[in-house]
Amino acid sequence: MPTRSGSARYEGLGKDGKGWVSTQSGVLKDQPYGFNTRFEDGAGTNPEELIAAAHASCFTMALSFALAGAGYHDGTLETSAKVTVEKDGDGFTITSSKLDLTATVPGIAVDEFEKIANEAKAGCPVSKLMTAEVTLTHHLSE
Repeated sequence: MPTRSGSARYEGLGKDGKGWVSTQSGVLKDQPYGFNTRFEDGAGTNPEELIAAAHASCFTMALSFALAGAGYHDGTLETSAKVTVEKDGDGFTITSSKLDLTATVPGIAVDEFEKIANEAKAGCPVSKLMTAEVTLTHHLSE
């Protein structure tokens, strides 16, 4: 399986700093982010909206494959995710990712759909990431 990557650069420190985020694919290339895009209404992106997009897309694809595996071959799935970040002592914590799904799957019973959707939510790699071990390797230069 491939390893995907993203990168970030931050110049200046704290509220006065400015950052840029990029993805390996180039879909995001030096997109601005910083305090004003994360906690105010500044132009640019922020980690929480990127996590929300990743979670919504991962879950939706997982559910699509699970429904196909259960024998369904037609339908539409639309998911939004709302990631909440809250003050936690001197820092912040992401406290939730709330998925909101609108689906059309002809011929499926509500209870079967709920079971498959909940299994997809639990099995989605981004859902699993919410409790994953996080490691850090650092390189400090002067």
